[in-house]
Amino acid sequence: MNLVTVREHARLTTGPLSEISLDEATIPATTFDWLCHETQRYRAGDASLVQVDDRRWLRLDNYVGVIEAPDGTRIEILPKHTNELADTITARKILYRMLHECLRLPTKDAGLTSLQTFKTPVSEWIIQRFLVELDALVRKGLRFDYRLVEEELRFLRGRLLVSRQIRQPVGRQHLFQVEHQVFDVNRVENRLIRTALDKVAEMTRDAENWRLAHKLGHQLSGIEHSTDVAGDFRRWSSDRLMQHYSIIRTWCELILGDRSPLSTLGGWRGRSLLFPMEKVFERFVESSLRKRLPRGARVRTQAASEWLCYTSTRRVFQLRPDFVIEYNDSTWVVDAKWKLLDSTNVDDKYGLAQNDFYQLFAYGHRYLGGRGRMALIYPRTTRFSRPLETFHFDDGLSLDVISLDLETGDWQGSCLPVPGMDARDEIAGGTAEAALAM
Repeated sequence: MNLVTVREHARLTTGPLSEISLDEATIPATTFDWLCHETQRYRAGDASLVQVDDRRWLRLDNYVGVIEAPDGTRIEILPKHTNELADTITARKILYRMLHECLRLPTKDAGLTSLQTFKTPVSEWIIQRFLVELDALVRKGLRFDYRLVEEELRFLRGRLLVSRQIRQPVGRQHLFQVEHQVFDVNRVENRLIRTALDKVAEMTRDAENWRLAHKLGHQLSGIEHSTDVAGDFRRWSSDRLMQHYSIIRTWCELILGDRSPLSTLGGWRGRSLLFPMEKVFERFVESSLRKRLPRGARVRTQAASEWLCYTSTRRVFQLRPDFVIEYNDSTWVVDAKWKLLDSTNVDDKYGLAQNDFYQLFAYGHRYLGGRGRMALIYPRTTRFSRPLETFHFDDGLSLDVISLDLETGDWQGSCLPVPGMDARDEIAGGTAEAALAM
């Protein structure tokens, strides 16, 4: 297997390169042609996988994850978290942490601490976490349940199916058509787990993952495969006795591609898994907000209660901010943008986009009534480590441009009621009430 590791917006070519980095790499000609073909299919679904620079170069778009071509070449795409040259280990560490938050795994999960070297590609990390969680679940014990079985027996068991029994052909009238319940391990949750296990056992290229997958496969050999993945997920029980299944469900949904929390390309494509980086960052911001906002604060994601304008018969252009935060009698509008700013580049307005300001201006007037404070959140980098000066649309409406540390989840400089801000928005005693008094 040929593994190529790059980051977002990297350029790929088939020719030799003087220096291979996360921004430029060489791939086989068969992979190059396959990517050109695949991007047409993704565009049909309003997604863009690669851009064709010319006949020799392809430029990746803003997806992270793993693409596996039919010739066995795997392209691992990491986030572009800095404008400077980055190393693979740091980029993987950041991606693992963000996915860990996005998938809403518990903080006691050992996935980030047990893998200190971060040398495993993201696909193998996902497989590893699934197998580790499944191994722990098997040790605790799989849940059994009653299921209804209809079969033909030589003796009466359960309820006789009279209508089917009277239609028995001559020569088989001594057999009984019965319906009864069996208490076994073949419940819908376990069937989905078995299906996901067989899939990762085929996909993995890591020796330890392969060993653990086949060991678990022998332990689950009595469980059938799911024949209706979407239907079985709908029937997944969430009662008190199934709480220890909650984590494994997240991995099963991701691996089997059912209601994947991030991927807009429909989950796994063959042996590929892609995440739109904007959605990853948006989920990471949401997780950080929910952890740090004071008790009683409400976070609405993708609010859709306001429209830009109206006609006499209908509303036009729905406004959907990433987050609307409500606390006591105050409201904030927050948008997350996966873009690298440069606070020293004043001439280029720090890299800010005018369209984003138009968008926030509309949000402010519709959701805040033209008075209040809003925030744009960008990833923190060495070139953007401090908040920018507050932007004022008019006397009553302002916008803060703040940064979020991808490694720690810490904030700096915000109008939001988040304790622990820097000196510009100092919160006395670290209380939310002091933030609201601003």
